[in-house]
Amino acid sequence: MRDESIGREVARSRMAVVSASGDGSQRADTYFHLTRPFWMLLILFGMSYYGWAVFSPSTIPYKRIGPLGTFTKFLLENHETAFQIGYLIAWLIHIGEALYAYKLCKSKDITDSSTLTKWVLQTLLFGIASLYYLLIYKPQKKTK
Repeated sequence: MRDESIGREVARSRMAVVSASGDGSQRADTYFHLTRPFWMLLILFGMSYYGWAVFSPSTIPYKRIGPLGTFTKFLLENHETAFQIGYLIAWLIHIGEALYAYKLCKSKDITDSSTLTKWVLQTLLFGIASLYYLLIYKPQKKTK
C-alpha cells in the first residue's frame, strides 16, 4: 500500500517535469519544482518550534500544548545540551543538503542563476522535501 503511494508520487512528479512547459520541452537550465505545501508547513513548524525551544524555552506554554510540550520540557530538563546540539545538527544537515542541491543543479545542467538560487534556498529551508524533486529529475539528453 505504501509502495503504491510512493509510486504514484514519483509518477506525478515525473509528469510535472514533462508537463511543466506544456509540450515536454522545458529547458533543463530553468527546471524548478516547488515543494508541496504540506511538507513546507510541517518542516517550517518543526524547525521554528525547535528553535523556540532552544533559544527561549521559558516562554513555551508546555501544559497548553499537550504531549509535545511535555516531551519538550522533559528533553530540556534532562538532555539540554544534546537538544541544543541536535538543533545545530539539523541546520548543518540542511546546509549540507543545500550545497548538494547546488552540485546536483550543476550536474543536471540547471545553470540559470535565479533557478539555481531557488533550488538552494528551498533546499536550505525544507531539506529533503525539496531535494527529492531534484534527485528524481532526469533532464532530457541533448541531441545534436
